[in-house]
Amino acid sequence: MKDPDFHYIIINKPFGILSQFTPDDAGNLSLKDLKLPITSDVYPIGRLDKDSEGLLILSNDKFLVNSLLNPKHKHKRTYLVQLENTPTPEALKKLEKGVQIKPKELIINTEPCKISMMPEDFVMPERNPPIRKRENIPTSWATITLTEGKYHQVRKMFAVIGFPVLRLVRIAIEDLKLGDLKPGQYISLNKFVLYRKLKIQIRSRR
Repeated sequence: MKDPDFHYIIINKPFGILSQFTPDDAGNLSLKDLKLPITSDVYPIGRLDKDSEGLLILSNDKFLVNSLLNPKHKHKRTYLVQLENTPTPEALKKLEKGVQIKPKELIINTEPCKISMMPEDFVMPERNPPIRKRENIPTSWATITLTEGKYHQVRKMFAVIGFPVLRLVRIAIEDLKLGDLKPGQYISLNKFVLYRKLKIQIRSRR
């Protein structure tokens, strides 16, 4: 029996693009505007909000969709965040242990996560359009790795400790990394390579 015709696309979603193929009522740009060479049954797995950037997987493999989106699997997702000011070690420890946020209607306690500050001389290519900088307020960069993905979770977590997120870029899911893909660029991956990087066991056929 022949395997289904599955497709696996990795894209660097640019700022200002919706993680969907249909435009919304506000007239925002969507993935459709990137003119990706894919079939009509290929969709993004999970979401990055309009103002976030980075690694997005597109596929028509329903087993992969379930494996990545089912909370019980706890896949690690790593984000690079630019913050107003520099958080103290005490503030970061508070985030790592878990804080209360309100993603939508319900207040939840976030699960433990891992946060590391980037070196002061770390440089990230400018976003298009650039972030708004306030002359008297410095910024810093950090990475955060978590195993859950509630609505606007990363932004809300840093807001709790008083350090607004100015820019958010997803750079990895497990061992699948964004690498040097530029905004709007994409690559196709082999199923076996992708599953191995995501630490998902390929379902055996009977």
